[in-house]
Parts: sequence; C-alpha cells; structure tokens
Amino acid sequence: MLNKVFEYAGSHKKSIHLASFIMLISVIMGVLPFLFAYPIINPLILGEQLELERLALLLTSILVCFVLQAVLGGFGLNVSHKAAYNTLLGLRTSLQKKMENLPLGVVEEKGTGTIKKMFVDDIGSLEVLLAHSLPEGIANLIVPIMVYVSMFFIDWRLALMSLASIPVSILAMMIMYSVGMKQMGPYYMASGKMNNTIIEYVNGMEVVKVFNKQTESYERLSKDISNYRDYALAWYKTAWPWMALYSAFLPCTIILTLPLGGYFVYMGYASLSNLILILCLSLSIGLPLLKALGFLPTMPQLNYKISALEQALNMAPLKQGENDFKGTGHTILYDNVTFGYPLSKMGENGQPKTYIKNVIHNVSFTARAGEKTAIVGESGSGKSTLAKLFIHYYDVLDGSISIGGQDLRDIRLESLNKQISYVAQDQYLFNTSLLENIRIGNLAASDDEVMEAAKKAQCMEFLNRLPNGIYSLAGDAGKMLSGGERQRISLARAILKNAPIVVLDEATAYADPENEEKMEAAIRELVKGKTLIVIAHKLPSIVDADQILVMDHGRLVANGKHKDLLESSAEYRKLWDATLFSKDWKISRKEGEKNV
Repeated sequence: MLNKVFEYAGSHKKSIHLASFIMLISVIMGVLPFLFAYPIINPLILGEQLELERLALLLTSILVCFVLQAVLGGFGLNVSHKAAYNTLLGLRTSLQKKMENLPLGVVEEKGTGTIKKMFVDDIGSLEVLLAHSLPEGIANLIVPIMVYVSMFFIDWRLALMSLASIPVSILAMMIMYSVGMKQMGPYYMASGKMNNTIIEYVNGMEVVKVFNKQTESYERLSKDISNYRDYALAWYKTAWPWMALYSAFLPCTIILTLPLGGYFVYMGYASLSNLILILCLSLSIGLPLLKALGFLPTMPQLNYKISALEQALNMAPLKQGENDFKGTGHTILYDNVTFGYPLSKMGENGQPKTYIKNVIHNVSFTARAGEKTAIVGESGSGKSTLAKLFIHYYDVLDGSISIGGQDLRDIRLESLNKQISYVAQDQYLFNTSLLENIRIGNLAASDDEVMEAAKKAQCMEFLNRLPNGIYSLAGDAGKMLSGGERQRISLARAILKNAPIVVLDEATAYADPENEEKMEAAIRELVKGKTLIVIAHKLPSIVDADQILVMDHGRLVANGKHKDLLESSAEYRKLWDATLFSKDWKISRKEGEKNV
C-alpha cells in the first residue's frame, strides 16, 4: 500500500519521510519528561535529599521538552499535510487521466454521485492516512518499542508486566477488523447509491413538483438515506465495542506492573528504584501507544478505499491508436457493427454477474462524403446508439466503423474529434458567457468569428434581448436559456468548429413551430458541403436525404430514398403515417364545456 502512496506522492515522498522524522523527535520529547521525573520521584520515595539546583534543572528540562513536543508536532503535521494534499492531487490526476481514456458511455453509466464520491469523499478520506497515520502512527509506534527494549535492560520481569495490556488490546483490535470488514462492502454500496439518489432528486425537482410526485420521489430518497444510515450504524455497532475495549485497556500499562511489581520489591526480587523507573517509562508510552493504535481502526476503511479506487476505473479503456486521421475523404462505412451494453444480474451464488445485452445487430451501410444520411426508427430502435458509436462514445463489440477507409480505433480520439461536429438534443452549457460557450467549438477563434457563427446559427434574436448580449452568463447548465436557445448555441459551436462531418442527434427536438424554421436555417449553414448523419423523429425534415436508414430493434431493416421507402418498407410507412397523424392532433373542447 505504501508503494502506491509513494507512487502518487512523486517528488513529495521526501516530505513524507521528513514529517515522519520530525514527528518521531516530537514523540521522544513527550517521553523524556517522564525520564526527568524519575530523578525527582526516586529520592523522595527513598528519603534522600535533592538539591534545589538539580531540581530546577530537571523541571526546566521537562518544560523545554513539552514546548519542543508541541512545536515539533505542529511543524511535522504542517509538512505532512502539504505532502498529503500534493499526493492526493497526484492520485486525482492519475484517476482523471484513467477516466478520460474510458468510453464516455461507461463514465456516464457510473453516475455523477458515484464519481463525485470517488474523487471528493473517498480520495479525501485518504488524507487521514497520509497526514496522520504515516507520520504520527509510525513515530508513536517506534518510540514505545524503543522504550520497551530499554525496560528489558533495566529489569526484564518488570518489563514483561508492563506488556500485559497489549495482547488483550491487540486481540480486541483484530476482532474489530474481522467483524468490521464484513460490513464494509454493503456500507460503501449504500453510500454510493445514496449519493446518486440525492443528485437525481435535486436535478429532477422540477419534474417531481409538476407531476405531484413528491411523495414517491421523497420515499425513494428517504429509503436510500435510511439504508445508508442503517449500514453505517450496523458497522459502528459491530466495531465500536471492540474499539472501546482496546482504547480503554491499552493505556493501562501499569495495570499489572504496579501491584505485582510492588510484591516483587517486597519479596526482594526487584529493587524499588527499578520499579519506579519502570513505572515512569510505562506511563510515558501509554499515550503514544494509544495514538499509534488509534489510527488502526481507519485502516480497514482506507485499505478498502484504496482497493476500490484502483478497481473503480479498472475497465478496458477506449480503443484508440496513436495515428492522426489519414483517411481518404470522409465517406463513413459501418461494416457488420454489433454492440451491446454490459448489464448485471444476481447469479446462483448470490454474487452479481455481468452479461452483454446486444442492442445493435450486424448493421452495415455506407454514408458517402458530402451526402445526407438519415437514420429513423421507433424509440429504442438503436438510432442514437449508432451515432454514439460513430463519435466513439463506445467501442463496437464486433465489426468496424471507418472514415475514408481508416478504422476509428486506429485514430487518436483528439484527431477523430476534429473531423466530427456532434449536436445532440441535450447540450451542456457552462456557467460562463455565451461567447465563451460558443468558442468551445474553436478555442482559437476571435470574438468576431464567434459572433459570425452566432449569426449563422440564428442566435441574434435572443442574444439581442439579453442585458449583456453574447457576453451574458449562461447560468448553471445553461438554465438562463430555453431548450431551443441552448440548441442554437450548440449549433453555433458546431458552425465555428467547421468539421467535415456533422452528426445531428435530434438536434431540433426543442424547436417549437415558430423557431423550427430558424433552426433549419442554422442547420443549413452548418452542413454546407459536409458529410451529414441525421437522427430524427420528425420525418418531414429528412425527406430530401440522399439515403434513409430504417432501424427496428437494433437491426437495419430498410435503406433507400423517401419515395422508394414509402412503397417498399412497411416499417417506414408506419413511421410516416404516424408523423402525418400527429400533425393533425388538436386540443378540442366538447360542446357545453367551459374554457379553463
């Protein structure tokens, strides 16, 4: 485990060693006062005279030791905390790079709550190990060992008596570890589930209130919080009695030494001076021992978290080569593409078992460069999944996807992204100016170029209404704009990016009849001379497509132009009829009813 810590610490490994050394000196300073107390106590008990100058020197030494203990302890913790936080930075950076290499779909499936808990809570809890357990725990363990060794040189029989509390404490601690680890897995699973539920509850508050689902939504939230509470209390209930036992028993290093040692002195088996010295030394290590072993209750959690952090992102990275895009043209080829999502179910042994549920089955087609290819089908037919496979959201399970003859998996993801502008129905806007949100499409673009892209995307109508125009803030996740306005900002991004391939995944989903014409005008600006793939529910918008692909339950069931498909494909005809029927929907009022 320490090798992992030092790996993430990098150049700050020396600071961890320095902090441990400083804390070691600090703990020694805490033991020395008991040694200086012995020359004071021993003469008093033996009835011998103690010179005032010697007494003053000993008392001054005790005071200096306590001051040095406090100063060195604070300085050591300062060094250890700096090293700890830099180590945590290294760990977070390492996990970030690992996560960036995973398929984006896999990251989204984990949920923001789980990822937040991993990067903030779980990694943050390692600060206890790095800033305290390592420097303080090691120092407070080494010094008692050194003291015990010296005690055996003074009188091995009295030294053995002072060890009496340790076996009982260690036994209690081992039992605590054993029973505590059994509760650790369910505890962290409940914690992750609660985090995801809280975030979902907050994000879905609008829907919950509109549809009066407060009761059902709150019940789920309350249930997951209660489950976390129950698992946490179960863990504490199981581990706490044993923790209390060793915490109370361990510092009692004289529990056997005082009565039995006194008997040994009475019988002449040991000297009174040796007993006094052993008692002083035994009292000096009670607190360091308690501190050293006080960090051990966190070790099961820390070990589990380190293992969980290593395993959380231990999945196959996205397959990508080291090559830039070198394809000939921008014709897109899907060659017998099959894809499925990993799902989990309980096996016969009660353990989760992962299997693959295919949602795309042997799909093959060619989207020729400069042409418009539309993909249609009922909800769940696999339309959007095909688009996400093309932007390398996931790796295909079988078959291949290529651009200009070059397999996606042979292209660096950064180079692939330069070839594609992807516009989905939900586009995230950062809480910065709309100008900077559009500039994401091309970070090197000037303000004038950004403004020109906004004009082509038909954004000026609503930008002119804003107090600060294009310099207005978008708000959290773009909440200051409507859905249609956010989509036009995303189209402006894509126009500014000017990639040779454009993928529109329900890009006009939020367009109302008044704004649909503006959206279509923006799209025409975006796709001029580009290879275009359109995922659409609104079939009238794709009747001019060079080819239309009809998907049904993950299979490509028809391919052709609009007129041909109306005659040859029953599935496409059904979709078209449903579109015409929905256009005639009206909200009517029965005779005699009053307007509300």
